[in-house]
Amino acid sequence: MADTRERPVAVFDLDNTLADTAHRQHFLEERPRNWDAFFAAAPADPPLAEGVALALEQARACDVVYLTGRPERCRRDTVDWLAAHGLPEGPVHLRRDADRRPARFTKLAILRRLARTREIRVLVDDDDLVCDDAERAGFTVVRARWAERSAALEDAQEREGRT
Repeated sequence: MADTRERPVAVFDLDNTLADTAHRQHFLEERPRNWDAFFAAAPADPPLAEGVALALEQARACDVVYLTGRPERCRRDTVDWLAAHGLPEGPVHLRRDADRRPARFTKLAILRRLARTREIRVLVDDDDLVCDDAERAGFTVVRARWAERSAALEDAQEREGRT
């Protein structure tokens, strides 16, 4: 049951929701995929203006929580990137380094866990499968459509459980 004494929560994905990953997509198009290089390039992601504006808007009424499929080993770079781009402070939930489940499973599990103690006002994510499952579970979803779609990233999210 959500605690009504606290502000509601707005949950934001990172890659292709707040951060533009286009410059590093080529690492996922290689065979084998170069995951180390893909994640090492994340600090150079330009921010996506639409996502940043929505996060700042939501922060007026909500606590912001970040929910990403990035592995835990990316925590420092991720936290530094959020701060460097003026995004609201908030907890950052990353995937365990060895967790290879599809993002729709890992993210929904975290959303449900958060919802036990907080009202989830909205989830903002670019992954259609994550959004579909979250909507079916009763969460309000904003589908991030402001970044260029990447078939390689979508495949990686679903089949390889890497982001």
